[in-house]
Amino acid sequence: MEPARPYNVLFLCTGNSARSILAEALLDKIGQSRFAAHSAGSMPKGAVHPQALALLERLGHPTAELRSKSWEEFAVQGAPGQDFVFTVCDNAANEACPVWPGQPMTAHWGIPDPAAVDGSADEIARAFHDAYILLQRRIELFTSLPVDKLDRMSLKTRLDEIGREP
Repeated sequence: MEPARPYNVLFLCTGNSARSILAEALLDKIGQSRFAAHSAGSMPKGAVHPQALALLERLGHPTAELRSKSWEEFAVQGAPGQDFVFTVCDNAANEACPVWPGQPMTAHWGIPDPAAVDGSADEIARAFHDAYILLQRRIELFTSLPVDKLDRMSLKTRLDEIGREP
């Protein structure tokens, strides 16, 4: 039985300018009406990385609603309860996270930071594309799970396994 509302999914990173933004856009597209994607950072940069926006626009993702924001927006009274919280950078995985409303399932899906790549324009673009492809594969695996049919322990095991997908 599908839930009465979409599953809320929060992707966390430190700066919320690249990886978590890519993940939000990907889940919005792949998850369609079954999932509601969000992203946030512990120390948001305040702007989405221009390379992330360029890649998403080139691949046909809407970007007008994407913004860099603090995870505090999702930890306050009245914030949408999250069903899943995924960290996509190692720094965020090691930080003390706020207490999320409800009891979301959590997993770490570490992705190399494309915004940290120092190199030619082609090398930087390739790093963003590689991060996108890795996130796409993991999100496709996630959205194919029978979330409503798995017990919490089995679901947690699968989420952790997805985070180790190359």
